[in-house]
Amino acid sequence: MIELRPFSSLGGANHGWLDAKHHFSFANYYDPARESWGSLRVWNDDTIAPQSGFPPHPHRDMEIITYVREGAITHQDNLGNQGRTEAGDVQVMSAGTGIAHAEYNMEDVTTRIFQIWILPTRTGEKPSWGARPFPKGERSGRFVTLASGFAEDGDALPIRTDARVVGASLKAGESIRYPLGKDRRGYLVPATGAIEVDGQRANARDGVAIRDLDAFTVRAIEDSEIVLVDAA
Repeated sequence: MIELRPFSSLGGANHGWLDAKHHFSFANYYDPARESWGSLRVWNDDTIAPQSGFPPHPHRDMEIITYVREGAITHQDNLGNQGRTEAGDVQVMSAGTGIAHAEYNMEDVTTRIFQIWILPTRTGEKPSWGARPFPKGERSGRFVTLASGFAEDGDALPIRTDARVVGASLKAGESIRYPLGKDRRGYLVPATGAIEVDGQRANARDGVAIRDLDAFTVRAIEDSEIVLVDAA
């Protein structure tokens, strides 16, 4: 099954400094048909104005992955971690038993991010944070694992759940195949460009919910940047 969720159908709220679109029920947006997708609980498409951001607030028992599409995000938390993550790069926060953090756009340009929350399969552990660059050249024409809860994905940022976050950059006309597995669920969003998933078109920022498939093929209609969550 492949279900297209057009960007125009997403919930959301514009707070001035933050224009947030929600692929799943979040905050004041509730859709009983879009509460989660397997262990994937949140996929927010956030546009953050320059010199603004999320002030300190707490989380626990959640894996929070931030994929920066444009600009940069600066992280601070009560563990003493600080870091700046730029466009194309990824940060991961495992909230564990509890963490308070802030995420600011300290740039003079607008920052755009995907904020992805996945329910953990391991709880009761200490919170942690990490970030790393993922040069687009490394994922040209292929999927690269950005964050993973599987030991065999040693180069990826670790998360405490049976899921992967993968990314790919495709030139127009290129195709790649992803081996999902019928017992898994995929949720794919083109950050830029336009693609077809097994022949079904998705434009930039549309969601594509996938299940009950051993594998699927992504073909780029335009030069495209893709983010996919592979979850239980």
